[in-house]
Amino acid sequence: MNRRLLFTTLESRDILNRQPRLGSLNLKGKGPTVNQYAEVSCRLHESLKLSIAPISVSIVETVPEGIPPVSTRLAAGCMFWEEAAKGPFATSTSDHELCAIGVYTHNMANPSGSYQSELGDVLKVMADMTYVRPEDVAQIPVLRRQAKYVIYAPLAQSPVDPDVVLLFVHSRQGLIITEAVQQVDPDAPPALGRPACAIVPQAINSGRAALSLGCCGARAYLDALTDDIALWALPGPKLKEYAERIAALANANATLTKFHELRLRDVESGIVPTYRESLARM
Repeated sequence: MNRRLLFTTLESRDILNRQPRLGSLNLKGKGPTVNQYAEVSCRLHESLKLSIAPISVSIVETVPEGIPPVSTRLAAGCMFWEEAAKGPFATSTSDHELCAIGVYTHNMANPSGSYQSELGDVLKVMADMTYVRPEDVAQIPVLRRQAKYVIYAPLAQSPVDPDVVLLFVHSRQGLIITEAVQQVDPDAPPALGRPACAIVPQAINSGRAALSLGCCGARAYLDALTDDIALWALPGPKLKEYAERIAALANANATLTKFHELRLRDVESGIVPTYRESLARM
């Protein structure tokens, strides 16, 4: 069964139209209300022309009534990102334990007795290959607070405020996100490699957006993470700000792309236009 989960803009709008209007309770300061996440998801879809749904990741102490536990045993926690496009579900430590690295980065509560030996074994293998040297382990982001449960959902159906929203994007979409992030956050956003799951604690701990190029494991497990796709993590509390800047910069990029294409054709045909002349022709 192909796990690729593609969402069109029409599907995003359909999800938005099905959302109940629950009032204007704002659960996170300047961020959107829970029912407004459908609007933010739709805006991200339309601005970036996404093919894969934005995914909400929430670290919670208790699971709200009506949210089912994950029903599928998966080889690694990163696979929950793709599974979440089907609908909301909750996970606990036992659901993550086939990947000791993911349990480690997410600081999952009360791991089983075999966890430490499993983690030690996988780190030894990686150290022997110098893939993750002992001195590299301290640089891997780990969630500062303990995670008892993790709720995954399409952003449009998120039952709780997301701590992080994940976007699977290609380079042109990533260009727009990068420009938007630099207008919201100070300095340039970090770019991470292995492990892919570290993007979640990186964004939560820092309160800033981050880019992940994934890892060989995530690229083996996830159909969505093809060679031309990277992963962005946007902190939930600032999601509305990111979405607003992404929308503005998507429009700017579309206009300026036409401008540059027009100038290229003119120059190739022997014309030497000024910027004003090129703008006048648009």
